[in-house]
Amino acid sequence: MILEQKRRALITGASSGIGKATALAFMKAGIDVALVSRSLDKLEAVAAAKPESGVIAKAYALDLAEVSQVQAKIEAIALDFGDIDILVNNAGMGYTASLSETPLADWQKVIDLNLTSVLQCIQGILPRMRVRGTGTIINIASIAAKQTFPNWGAYCVSKFGLLALSQTLAQEERAHGIRVTTICPGSVNTEIWDTETVNADFDRSQMLTPEVVAESILHTALLPPQAVIDELILMPSAGAL
Repeated sequence: MILEQKRRALITGASSGIGKATALAFMKAGIDVALVSRSLDKLEAVAAAKPESGVIAKAYALDLAEVSQVQAKIEAIALDFGDIDILVNNAGMGYTASLSETPLADWQKVIDLNLTSVLQCIQGILPRMRVRGTGTIINIASIAAKQTFPNWGAYCVSKFGLLALSQTLAQEERAHGIRVTTICPGSVNTEIWDTETVNADFDRSQMLTPEVVAESILHTALLPPQAVIDELILMPSAGAL
């Protein structure tokens, strides 16, 4: 589906997983993309996969865990790339440990990346969206924003918080023409399961693929301005979490 009107999107965590799949889907749909993550090499590889249809894709290396710098750097990216019509807050981390054994430093790291950095990205983009009276903000949460799981406490708290952030933002910004959506996928077969902070043994073949989640994100972004998906729960049909 090619858009008649050119749009620009900023996607965090765009070097792999859901973020990468979303970037590829957006580019295929004719949406220009500003790609953000820590790895410039990986981002440039994603940008290089753009179709030869005049789509612009630029890579911007940024560590969203450094939350005190995020707002200013996101503002700078938007200034360089152009006003952002669609913000996809996808970057995040998994973390497993019982609450009784979660060190404060680990707790803070999860909350900083999964929740606080999202607020900072939003604050970096929101003023220009307000000036233009339009914009779509899509926050990628998790089924862990809707139900809790033992040994996933810090992660669940960060995702419950993200859902509350989204719902509050939607109420505050509706009058400014800005739509806010929360996508809550069940388990998705991404690199998150291979990270050092996650200790879980699930059948990854039964999980959602990043491409399926990306299709839902693209659909949400392309809705007519008078419609919004407030919240979308997307689960694997095989019954996996």
